[in-house]
Amino acid sequence: MRLRYRYRLHPDAAQREALAKAFGCARVVFNDGLRARQAASEAGLPYVSDGELSKRVITAAKKTPERSWLGEVSAVVLQQALADLNAAYRAFFASITGKRTGPKVAPPRFRSKKDNRQAIRFTRNARFSVTAGGRLRLPKIGDVVVRWSRPLPSEPSSVTVIQDAAGRYFASFVVEIADEPLPRVAAEVGIDLGLAHFAVLSDGRKIDNPRFLRRAAKKLRKAQKALSRTAKGSANRNKAAAKVAKAHAKVADARRDFAHRLSTQIIRDNQAVYVENLSVKGLARTRLARSVQDAGWSRFVGMLEYKAKRYGRTFARIDRWFPSSKRCSACGTVAESMPLSARSWTCPCGVAHDRDVNAAINILAAGRADRSNACGDPVRPPLEVAQVDEAGSHRGAA
Repeated sequence: MRLRYRYRLHPDAAQREALAKAFGCARVVFNDGLRARQAASEAGLPYVSDGELSKRVITAAKKTPERSWLGEVSAVVLQQALADLNAAYRAFFASITGKRTGPKVAPPRFRSKKDNRQAIRFTRNARFSVTAGGRLRLPKIGDVVVRWSRPLPSEPSSVTVIQDAAGRYFASFVVEIADEPLPRVAAEVGIDLGLAHFAVLSDGRKIDNPRFLRRAAKKLRKAQKALSRTAKGSANRNKAAAKVAKAHAKVADARRDFAHRLSTQIIRDNQAVYVENLSVKGLARTRLARSVQDAGWSRFVGMLEYKAKRYGRTFARIDRWFPSSKRCSACGTVAESMPLSARSWTCPCGVAHDRDVNAAINILAAGRADRSNACGDPVRPPLEVAQVDEAGSHRGAA
């Protein structure tokens, strides 16, 4: 399995200047390549191949007075910028021809020096290395101080140096790791994600929703108001924008840390994990958009999935149309209606249910049923149509 390990970098003034130059050169090469292909398309000329494009915007461009400064940065950085452009074109062509599943991919766009995120990538050909003193040695940049929060599990195949909107620098290493199966446990869990509680587990546990963005709203509002009062292009505006970016970065970091801790605990404690396949994009277009995006369900579920694969656990998504909230987990009866305001209900069989706990129990049962029986056939009960006002059940929600 290939994973990314990210660490904070602390470049000095000279190294920050060299990184800014590398960011700019990579951006120029990307834009020159995109411009060359667009010009060829508009003129009715054949598509410019990857090799020909590299000769034009890197090799030949370095010999011109207008682009001679491209030679001041590592050639690998420039080549990787073109590799990103080529990958973007391949994804676009695969999308319009139907070879790529998922949402449609737009054609590549020009990069701006005002983008919130700047990045360059070094591969093994660049001969980057970690020094004996624990610094990251980058060609034509120098030995950069790294805050090693954990050791690298193996030799990295590439490193991406990132500057985020808050002005922080990170090194993102791609490493190959072997699966590390955890000892088998008997417990299995179904998870119902929500807004009142971030997650409700089938064993009855309820995880509070931390609401990081809502808790930081007052500070964010104050920083944004200060930014709006500054003049465009002024030094004060740049300082105010940095404060806004740092406030948002703090929220994002807290949300990511929460998701990592919770997902690791769940994977460690359970042999199988089942979650509902929510339509997060659909819910993000409703009046609950801010709360849905603040919850960060997609990232959390993605963490559960890759950690389950790494540690030898079972992970599965349950069909979003499965009526987990309306079905009685005791007798299987499906209620005719279940408004969102009903947080508890009693089945005609006499069993009283907490809506979210009952949904989590049904998700667990549905996940187990999706497994094949001894004859190789699925044993899931037939699906019932969930009501349209149930969270995550908005077919074609807009």
